[in-house]
Formats: sequence, C-alpha cells, structure tokens
Amino acid sequence: MSTTTSLSKSSVLFVIILLCSWYAQSHGHNDFLQCLSLHLQNKIGISNVVYTPNNSSYLSILQSSIKSRRFTIASTPRPQVIVTPVHESQIPTIVLCAKENGMHIRTRSGGHDYEGLSYTSEVPYVVLDMLNLSEITIDVEQKEAWVQAGATIGQLYYKISEKSKTLAFPAGACPTVGVGGLFSGGGYGPLLRKFGLAADNIVDARLVDVKGRILDRKSMGEDLFWAIRGGGGASFGVITAWKLKLVSVPETLTIFSVGRTLEQNATKLIHKWQYVTPNLHEDLLIAISIGPVNSSKSGEKTIQAIFISLFLGRVDQLLHLLEQSFPELSVRREDCTEVSWIQSTLFFGGYSIGESPQVLTSRNPEISSALPITRFHFKAKLDYVQESIPKRSVLKEISEDALPFPHRAGNLYKIQQLAYWDESGPEASERSITWVRRLYDYMTPYVSKSPRAAYINYRDLDLGVNNAADGTSYAQASSWGLKYFKNNFEKLVRVKTMVDPGNFFRNEQSIPPKNFQATGSNLRVLNRFIRRQSPFFKLLNLMMNISQAVFPVESELEDSVCPIEPFHEEQKNSQSSF
Repeated sequence: MSTTTSLSKSSVLFVIILLCSWYAQSHGHNDFLQCLSLHLQNKIGISNVVYTPNNSSYLSILQSSIKSRRFTIASTPRPQVIVTPVHESQIPTIVLCAKENGMHIRTRSGGHDYEGLSYTSEVPYVVLDMLNLSEITIDVEQKEAWVQAGATIGQLYYKISEKSKTLAFPAGACPTVGVGGLFSGGGYGPLLRKFGLAADNIVDARLVDVKGRILDRKSMGEDLFWAIRGGGGASFGVITAWKLKLVSVPETLTIFSVGRTLEQNATKLIHKWQYVTPNLHEDLLIAISIGPVNSSKSGEKTIQAIFISLFLGRVDQLLHLLEQSFPELSVRREDCTEVSWIQSTLFFGGYSIGESPQVLTSRNPEISSALPITRFHFKAKLDYVQESIPKRSVLKEISEDALPFPHRAGNLYKIQQLAYWDESGPEASERSITWVRRLYDYMTPYVSKSPRAAYINYRDLDLGVNNAADGTSYAQASSWGLKYFKNNFEKLVRVKTMVDPGNFFRNEQSIPPKNFQATGSNLRVLNRFIRRQSPFFKLLNLMMNISQAVFPVESELEDSVCPIEPFHEEQKNSQSSF
C-alpha cells in the first residue's frame, strides 16, 4: 500500500468522523426521541419522563441534582435530552435508542460526581436520571435490603432505622449521595473499620447491559459482578439496584468532636494520631478535619484540627480505650454524646443530632448541612499515606483483588485535599484549583508511590482523561486507571472487553476495552445517514471517490463494527423484582 493511499484513507476517515459528529449533533437527539416514542411503553406517556431544552422543567430537573456549584455556570455543557424513567423496564429502551442514534449516556444517581461526569459531556449526550427509581425494601429477619440506584444513602439509612434500631449499613457520610455511584466505586464511611466498604457488603445487583438485557448476579456472572463493586459501574452498564447485607450495631453508640489549634498542640496531636489510629479497636473510628479558623486570642488566622469520632459502644468504654491509647487528646466525658445509629448518621451528615431523621430523606433538604462540600464550589484531590508499622485496621484483612478497590493493607490512612470557595467566576475557580494542586504537589514525598494511588469516588481529571468522543487507548487510560485500581485495572479492562467491546458506556475516565476501534460509533451513525440518501454524502462520495466495495454500508459496518440490538418483546415487558 502506498503512502499516498494511506494518507488518502486517513483523510477520508477524518472527514467521515467530522461529518458524523455534525450529523449526530444535528439529528441524533431528534431520532432518539422518535425511537423512545416508538418503543417506550408506559402508562403515563413519554412526555412525563423526557425533558428537552424546550421544556419549561428542563433546567430545574438538570440542576436539581448538581451537587457542586462549580458545574452550575452557564458555560457547563448541557444534555440534549434528560430522561427520568419510573420503572426499570424502561431503561433497556433508553439504552438501545441512544446506542442506535449515536447518543452518549450519562447516568446520574445523586449528582455528586466530583468532576460532574454524571451530567456533563463535550459530545451529544443524554442524561439518564435515576431519581424516580428509589424504592427500598428491608428484610429485618434476613438482615438484607434491596435499594434502587436512584435512592440516596440518607433515604437508605432512614428506611433501615424505621425497621430496626440495631441494623445499619456501612456507607458514606453525606446523606444526599446516590447509592448508584457510591457503591459502584467502593464507598467509605464511619463504619469502615469494622465492616469495610459499602461494596464489601453487596450480595447481588441488577444491571442493564449494552444489549438491553436486565441482568442479576447469576446472569451477569462473577467477573462483571466483581467489576461493578469498586470499578465504577458506569463503564459497564446502567446499575438499577443493589442487594445489601445489613450489619448489626449496638443500640447505643458514642460520638465526639473536639478541636485543637496550633496553639493547643495540634501538630503534635496529628503526628501522634498517625501512629495511634491504625491500632485502635475496630469499634472505634477517629478521623481528622484540618482547616483555617480565627484564633481566639488574637483574632488572626490559625490552623485547627477537629478530631471526629464514632464508637460502637457506650461512653465509659470509649473513655477507657482513649485513656489507654490516646490520652494526649484529653477527651472528656462532656465532649462525648451517646446516640443511636441513625443519630450518628445525622452527626456525620452535618446535622444536629436533635433534628428529625427524616431530614436525611430529602435530595435537596431545606435545612442546610454543615458539610462545606454541600454548599460551595470545590475541587478535591486524594492521597494514601503508607507506613511500615503494625496495623490493625479491618481493611488489611481483605485482599487487594477481592474487589476492584485495591487500597487495603499497607495504607495507614487517606488524605482528601479540598479547596472550597463561594465566589463565582473563572478567576476565583482558577485561584482555588491552583492552590489545591500546589498542595497536592507539596505532598508528593509523603504519600504512596508507583503508582501514587487515588480513589475513583473522589474523581480527579488531573490524573488523565479519555477521548470521550471516540474512546481511548489502553495506554492512555492507564495513566489514571493504575492509580485508581492498581493491578486490578488489568482485570477491569478484560471484563469491559467482554461485556462492552464497542465501548458504548464511556466517559472521560471510564474503563476502556482492549484494542477498541475508536470510530465504531461514528460509523454507525454515518450508516444511518447514508441510508437516508443525503445529498451531502453524495457530494462527499463524489469528492473522495468512495466506492461500495471500499465502504460496505450494510454488512461490515452495521453488523460487525457496532451492531444494533433489536427490541424484543421480553425487554418491553420485563419487570423489576425486589
């Protein structure tokens, strides 16, 4: 093959891709809507679950679950369509219609993605908003629960507390976080030291795959079930529900929050904390939040460390443990409060323990949480700190490859570096983001190396991104994939290649399939364009001298590059079971 021929083919492909991108933007979402109207069978009608920019409710629906103000500005990309299904059986149609018409899908559960990837994209896309799929069923006798992916962890906590005072679930602190995304990335929380991650306590799941099939653990297989518990579910399909193993806790727990400034030996206490906390009893968690405050003496700025604790037991037991292990902290009885488990979730969620637990159920509560992350623009980065000292954390008892989440033994603690700001505008954002990046650089000598590890639920696009328009290479994705998943990245790629070889479910940091041909989705859209006998394509055909022999429209492109699955009656009528 001559160089001229190769260049010619490359030029043709480039023009084709540009053409397809133009076509998808111009026609894709209209064809997508027609497809939904034709195939989406429901009693309430398509107009009640589909929102376009022409709809008066579009903006309020879009912004209702944007939890970082950084992505509420007018320049943030917006979806061509938002779909809010009311039943699991509608999701296969949404997936297949998007796939057929060259539209990307961004699935949103709670809207807390740190980089906004559950509702933003630079290419034509649909937001699949799961907010209506929030059913929760608790089985107290079996200590199990089914929770749909649109529910928040606050709703889950409240539902459990209605049924039992001694059952709980180990998940996050912020109550408005959606279970769909949190659990699929791992899920840290206050019960971590005794019960592990949220993902460690998932026993089944339901997922809609790229072929529009509704799968459970048995039908999806153990490899895919492994991948969606810590590997980020959005790379593999649309997770619709989780089955959880609930855990037993005492009726009475104890909490405390004590602050120490630099003038009160905060530096020495933080240093001591590093050595003490990994060896504490598994029933006891002590976390630290460090930030600037006004000095009580001079009124000038100083640094304060707030030690925040949860103990699965009564105050007398807690004080005895602290006296033995961390007397320097000088925690007094009056610093401590005995609470129920549901009250502890209010405490860690930034609410007074005197509030009604029902505040946890609101996706946009009228009572503001004290958690800064819920009220400001923010940018976050994360590190793991490793020390060669004895460790007694529960996480080290779980192997690195038990789930895609690999940050177990060898890690002393994690550090989340956060910059908050209230001022709007690009200059304020740039100033704060630059500051947190400088802090991240400063921490380099003191944190994990080769790779410098990160956590997928604290997503950070500074680590590297895919080409969202046409996929990515394995080498490109490794820049961030090995940091999130270490050696588990290899297995995640194998699973992705098996279940979604055409890379339909993708975003800026999704798992890529191996040897993916990036032009597949564009060629599929072009096929539909050709079938419409567009005069524009005839002109392109004349200019490039593309023949049917070189460009086989029906057989090779449609069937082998990116096949479109047909709609089946069983998909239209499938029901979810909880």
